[in-house]
Formats: sequence, C-alpha cells, structure tokens
Amino acid sequence: MRAAVLHEAPGDLVVEDLTIAEPIGREVLIRTKASGLCHSDLHVIEGLLPLPSLPAALGHEASGIVEAVGPDVTAFAPGDHVITCLTQFCGVCPECHVGRVFICSNRHDLARGPELEPTLSLSGTPVLPMAGLGAFAEQMLVHENGVVAVDPAVPFDVAALIGCAVMTGVGSATNGAQIRPGETVAVIGCGGIGLNIVQGCRLAGASRIIAVDLNAEKLEAARGFGATDVVDASTDDPVAAVQALTGGGVDAAFEA
Repeated sequence: MRAAVLHEAPGDLVVEDLTIAEPIGREVLIRTKASGLCHSDLHVIEGLLPLPSLPAALGHEASGIVEAVGPDVTAFAPGDHVITCLTQFCGVCPECHVGRVFICSNRHDLARGPELEPTLSLSGTPVLPMAGLGAFAEQMLVHENGVVAVDPAVPFDVAALIGCAVMTGVGSATNGAQIRPGETVAVIGCGGIGLNIVQGCRLAGASRIIAVDLNAEKLEAARGFGATDVVDASTDDPVAAVQALTGGGVDAAFEA
C-alpha cells in the first residue's frame, strides 16, 4: 500500500510501500478516493507542527469506500461511501455524553496499543497515521467513530474537504463565534477556511457578511458562498470599508 511518508521534519514526503493491518474491533478499512491538501500538512512538513512520532503518513481530510470492517463495527459495511474526521472519540465518557467530543477523555485509547500490530508499518517499523488517518495513502484504517457515511452522489473530491476545511470554517461561525440571526460579520481571508466561514455565517443567519481579500477571484467565490459584500484589500482600506458598510463595525470578525 503506497503512502506519502515524512521521515524527518523539516523534510520531504517520500512515497513508500507500507503494510497496513487488517481491521480488528471497531476499525474500518477504507480505500482512499480523494484527499485534501491542508496547510496543517505543510506545517508538519516544515517542522512547525510536531507530531508525536516520525515516520508518519500525512494527510487528514479524505473520502473513500469501505473495503472491510472489524467484527465489532455496526455502522458501516463494505461498499459504503465515507469521509473521515480529524478527531475520534469514545462516545461513552462524561465529555462525550454532553456533546464535548472534542475533549473526549478516552480518545487516546482508540488507537492501537503497543502490544498489537501497528496500523501502518515500513519494513517492521511503525509509521504514525496523522490524526489517526494518514490520508495521503491508498488505504486508511480508522476507528469507526472517525468515519461518517455520505451520499454516494457526492463526488469524492468534494466530500473529502468536509472533514477539515468545511467543518473548521463552518464550526468557527456556528460553534466558535456562535453567530446569531441578524448579526454582521467580516471574514478576512477567503481561502478554503475563509470561504467556509462565510458559508457558516450564512447558515447561521447573519444579515451582513463582508468578505475581505486581495484576490478578486476569491472575492467572487465568496459571493457564491454567501457574502453580501466584498472588499478588495489591494485597493481599499478594509477597516474603513467595513466601518462604512456597517456604520461603525461588525458583531464578529474572523481572521482566516
């Protein structure tokens, strides 16, 4: 099974032939169909975001098709179209019970212990799957709580982005800032995360969504995601423009 592996940081990715374990327990074996490229991966490559260990198979937002499941898996079956999640959770600890799965008390227990065959290995040496996924690979072995089924009609390249870029942006608006209907917002930077913040604010009911960027094409894309106004910071003072559009300022501003 081929994967893009980082042996040292900073360093370069190397395509290696890895051994991937058979699924046990609640594990799901996925044939990767598409994987997004995230700036977090670049941060790891540059040594700015250290991983617990190296070598590691990078990549953390992906889509694919289930190939096999462990004996305790109940939610998935071979042939299902799925996406992967950045974080896995146990679902039974006190934090999970109140919906705070992002601080699951048992999340580290979901990974294979040292007494078991490693999820990924290179000539007998364990290889860490980034975020429990290792999506820059032909296959992924993931705990079922890190997998979500999707409609087969959704293209794989579109679905792959949901696990990180979409959820990070939309979640920043709905969970982070908790935007309420009628509020005004400014989104500074209209890349992958910024566009999804725009989308999240639209879904939350913001009455005015001001997108700010230096790139005219990105600003046009922001309109498609729900921006009501755009500011080209290459020609206009964004602070003055936002104040003029809102009569003094916004309820929330996002730096993306």
